Amino acid sequence: MLRILALIVLLGALAGCGLLPDQIDETKNWSASKLYYTAKDSLNSGDYDRAVQLYEKLEARYPYGAYAQQAQLEIAYAYYRDNEPVSAVAACERFIKLHPQHPNVDYAYYLKGLANFVEDQGLLARFSDQDMSERDPKAAREAFESFKELAERYPESKYTADAVARMKYLVNALAAHEVHVARYYYRRGAYVAAANRGKYVLEHYQQSPALEEALVIMAHSYGKLGLDDLRDDTLRVIRKNFPDSPFLTGQDLKKERPWWRFWEIQSRD
Repeated sequence: MLRILALIVLLGALAGCGLLPDQIDETKNWSASKLYYTAKDSLNSGDYDRAVQLYEKLEARYPYGAYAQQAQLEIAYAYYRDNEPVSAVAACERFIKLHPQHPNVDYAYYLKGLANFVEDQGLLARFSDQDMSERDPKAAREAFESFKELAERYPESKYTADAVARMKYLVNALAAHEVHVARYYYRRGAYVAAANRGKYVLEHYQQSPALEEALVIMAHSYGKLGLDDLRDDTLRVIRKNFPDSPFLTGQDLKKERPWWRFWEIQSRD
């Protein structure tokens, strides 16, 4: 019994001194460069958790050097590669706040946009079983804003061309989302909400292919609400800008053509 008690006391003393085997930190005396390049090796080999741990130790021990600044940026990249977009965005925002004049801050804006863009892919998938009206396109909007800020602040950045291309995709995806929701409201008789969603597309996404359908939903919604002047104004806009629209060709709105069947045919194709 005395031996057991003595062992317990010894283990307690070792733990208090941080000398237990599983508490020994092999990096204790590592230089900033060794921490950085070991973390970089972990990052390149896909061991993202270890890379983040080493980068964080580097920043804590050598907070004022160039290695620490680069570590902050690569932590964001490690989170991005590890499918943790929320952490990646937070790390990018921290880097931008701490180092607004850093020569690589353009990459931080780009990576922030990418992280939101990746998070959004499941959100705006066109053929998902989830109803589009139940989705929140917050990540898509934030991705767009990050790419836009990059393009405006750093038009000569090597990341800007790709950011602009992604912005075009996001505009179309966001407009398509609004149209999906407008269609959802229209089919359920919520004509004011449907018209407002269509109007939002008209005001914010005029270059999107979804505009045509948004206008059609507006026209039908105004018709259902008895707002004939607004319906006729919208119909004139459609005929002027989309004279060959499959939604309206040869149609009198008063005859109430079931235009949603066109969408159903298209989705089956």
